[in-house]
Amino acid sequence: MNISTIIGIGGCFSMIFMAIFTSGGSPLSYADLPSFFMTCVGSYLGLFIFSSMPEAVGLWKTMGLGFKIPKFDEKGIITKLLAFSDKARREGLLALEEELEDLDDEFLKKGMRLVVDGTDGAIIRDLLELELSQIQTRHSNKAGVVNMWGTLAPGLGMIGTVVGLIAMLKNLEDKSALGPNMAVALMTTLYGAIIANVICIPIAGKLKTFDAAESQIKEMEIEGILSIQSGENSRVLAIKLLSYLDPVTRKSVEQEVLRD
Repeated sequence: MNISTIIGIGGCFSMIFMAIFTSGGSPLSYADLPSFFMTCVGSYLGLFIFSSMPEAVGLWKTMGLGFKIPKFDEKGIITKLLAFSDKARREGLLALEEELEDLDDEFLKKGMRLVVDGTDGAIIRDLLELELSQIQTRHSNKAGVVNMWGTLAPGLGMIGTVVGLIAMLKNLEDKSALGPNMAVALMTTLYGAIIANVICIPIAGKLKTFDAAESQIKEMEIEGILSIQSGENSRVLAIKLLSYLDPVTRKSVEQEVLRD
């Protein structure tokens, strides 16, 4: 579970509720069913226009990824690549074939299979970079749907506000209803702002961060695969792979992978 997402969303709602209480209000006074349907449900349905049915329906699963911590196992990947490198230099590339069945990483398995099959290095790079490009496109599309909900919600909120104001202006003779009607009219704007700025835009940004981190790991794997294919020295390979890690992760990994 990604505790930072929970702290962020929980903290934002806590600040909103604190503002409500300190201003003398009640959370129940901010609950309005028509405003909810206009803003929340209406903006969600707008996603069916923007994207395909599977993407719109799968929005909730996509947003759920923001509450998880992706595990890329950088240490395990580097260790495995170095083991492949040592074995390939001792026994030849064909000796790696029996090792591939145990690989859970399909991207790495695909690349190493091409190496064992004797594919040219330039072709391997092109194929793996194409695969990476398609992964990034899929991730970008999913994050884009989440971000679009954050774009549509304030717009629908403004529509709800205009609808409420029109209804209020048509009933100006009832002075006692002006205040409550204005409050309800503004409720849709509040709901839209919360959906966009507390939930959708931050989660979409987090998903893009996850994609960047995964892409970097995939680029590291491509570099390792090509180094094995070219017969590069294992120690040089280790230094090269470690350069893809952030300083904290690198420090925790390098002592083991660079040991004599």
